[in-house]
This record gives sequence, C-alpha cells and structure tokens, in this order.
Amino acid sequence: MSTQRENNTSLLIHLSAFFGLIFPFGSIIGPLVMWTTHKDRSERYDELGKDAINFNMSFTMYMFILGMGILPFAFKQVISQIRHFNDFNSFDFQLNFDGLFGILSIGSLIGIIGFSRFILTIVAAAKASRGERYQYPLTIRFLK
Repeated sequence: MSTQRENNTSLLIHLSAFFGLIFPFGSIIGPLVMWTTHKDRSERYDELGKDAINFNMSFTMYMFILGMGILPFAFKQVISQIRHFNDFNSFDFQLNFDGLFGILSIGSLIGIIGFSRFILTIVAAAKASRGERYQYPLTIRFLK
C-alpha cells in the first residue's frame, strides 16, 4: 500500500512533463529532474520516472519526425512562389494547394499527437495519484 506522500510525488513526476509548455524540451527535462532526485528513494519512483521520460522522449521524437516531413511541402510552396515572382516591384502571390494540403495534413497529425500526449499525461498522473501504475501506449523504451 502506498502512502499519500508517495502518490503525490508520483503525480508530480508525471505532471512535470508540462514544463514543456514553458520551455523547449521541458517535457523531457522536467521528468528527468524529478526522476533523478527521487529514484533512490523508492523503486516505484524509479519505474514511474523511467516511464514518463520514455513516453515524452518517444512522443517528442514522433513529433520531430513528422515536423521534418513538412519540410518538402514547405520547400515546394516556396519554390512555386519564386517561380511566380515577376519583378522586384510586384509580387504575385499564388497559393499552391498541393503543398498546402501536405502541410495541413502533417500539421494536423502533429496536433493529434500533441493532444494525445496531453491527455495521456493527465491519465497517467490521475492513476499515479491513486497508487496505480499506468503503461503509456506507443512508448519506446530508451531507459530500461
């Protein structure tokens, strides 16, 4: 049986991922700091910290790979605009829907992954506050 203090610390380990809303890579750094400061106190903290770090590293990597997938569509959009550049005094802006469709498609996937990350973090924190362990889906085990 876990104590209320252990449940609260477990909750904070998961919620520390929201530091990513404040600064870049905070979703990894927050759980990493919480894990390194608490991993020696309890085996439960050690496991929860690894789970939180692995989950946030995995989802950061997924979002980065999808973000890189936008680059060809954005590059195509820029190139098509340069081709329609008549002279230096007038710029005729013509929207290329092929590139725009690709950007919006991949951008919406990134949004879905970001929203899923937010919801799954809250679910894991809620379960941790009740003393339960939550296995994040689609997580690569970087730390074992």
